[in-house]
Amino acid sequence: MDESFLQNNFADRIGGSMFGKDDTIYKFEKIKRAKRAVLNADPDAEIIDMGVGEPDDMAFPQVVDALRDEAGKWENRTYTDNGIQDFKDAAAEYMGELYGVEIDPVKEICHSIGSKPALALMPACYVNPGDVSVLTIPGYPVMGTWTKYLGGEVVDLPLIESNGFLPDLESMSDDQKRRAKLLYLNYPNNPTGASATREFFEEAVEFAIVNKMVIVSDAAYAPLNFKGNSLSILSIPGAKECAVELHSLSKGFNMTGWRLSWVCGNELAVKAFASVKDNMDSGQFAAIQKAAIAALKNQETITSAICEKYERRLRTMTDTLVSLGFPAEMPEGSFYLYVRAPKRAENTSFATGEDFSQWLIREKRISSVPWDDAGPYVRFSATFVARGGEEEEKKVLAEFADRLKNAEFEF
Repeated sequence: MDESFLQNNFADRIGGSMFGKDDTIYKFEKIKRAKRAVLNADPDAEIIDMGVGEPDDMAFPQVVDALRDEAGKWENRTYTDNGIQDFKDAAAEYMGELYGVEIDPVKEICHSIGSKPALALMPACYVNPGDVSVLTIPGYPVMGTWTKYLGGEVVDLPLIESNGFLPDLESMSDDQKRRAKLLYLNYPNNPTGASATREFFEEAVEFAIVNKMVIVSDAAYAPLNFKGNSLSILSIPGAKECAVELHSLSKGFNMTGWRLSWVCGNELAVKAFASVKDNMDSGQFAAIQKAAIAALKNQETITSAICEKYERRLRTMTDTLVSLGFPAEMPEGSFYLYVRAPKRAENTSFATGEDFSQWLIREKRISSVPWDDAGPYVRFSATFVARGGEEEEKKVLAEFADRLKNAEFEF
């Protein structure tokens, strides 16, 4: 069969005439293939899946009940464009209660159909060919991908353990600082689990103002905080001059598949986002926004229960890995445990985090996510499924420890 004319019509940003011919296997696909290989060889194998990056439970009953009630209402059937005002009001109230941040619910907030689309749209507000977006690695790549789609460039700042997994902003060159439009920060961080200090946020705000950058603070994991009061960059004096922050219902409210978040902060930046977004979608279903109001109004009950569960799991996971020789430390937030991969185990050598992660699946039936962007690390997630409640959770964690106990890891 002759090659389709479409092959030469694809945009260069997705591969041009080579689109679909790239045989590179990305790490998440490698993980999926390794799982399938294990199950093909042994259909009864029980994989402990600590690679999943989303909550393991459903939304809370009062939120589901609210959706059920609102979905049947005639007035909720239409487009919501850039969001219903009741949701914006509730989100602004939530920002005040949890973070001590005052948000104008009319001018300084706009909903999004999840954080991922918001990050994809941000470069469209700012990036021209040759402009720079600054991202941290390891990390979530979406804003960088879309920066490149638009002809911009990406500067990656590594998150190093010795620096508390905070980026060294001053490591950028003068040319990079001059051309940078966007600075992406994500705390509590995926995958490291690190939290930003108030001092770092103060440094970042000053840096952004001096160098005329817009900070995009991805706070999707902010409700999952184990160290005390949750911190928003918008609580830093001057932050509203240069920053917007993304908040999500996914991680802190068990509403991943509901696809709802919001962008808040600098009025002009929020207006720009809303303008671009209005040409991309017609808004999330009003019933979902109204159900989210029920979640936000019950944040103290809902989020505290979720935090308690993940903190309990992470402490046990940390203790287990430490007992086996891993240099593991309890994270201050998120539901991730990020640890340096060993060099050897059971006469097998590991040059990378990916080597170790693949070995874990093949030999121990434990799924993790490798990250080699700033050293050989793996990420374990506390979102493994334990539908029998805390007793089932204890069994999974005990099995996790039992499968690793005789491996004799070398670091």
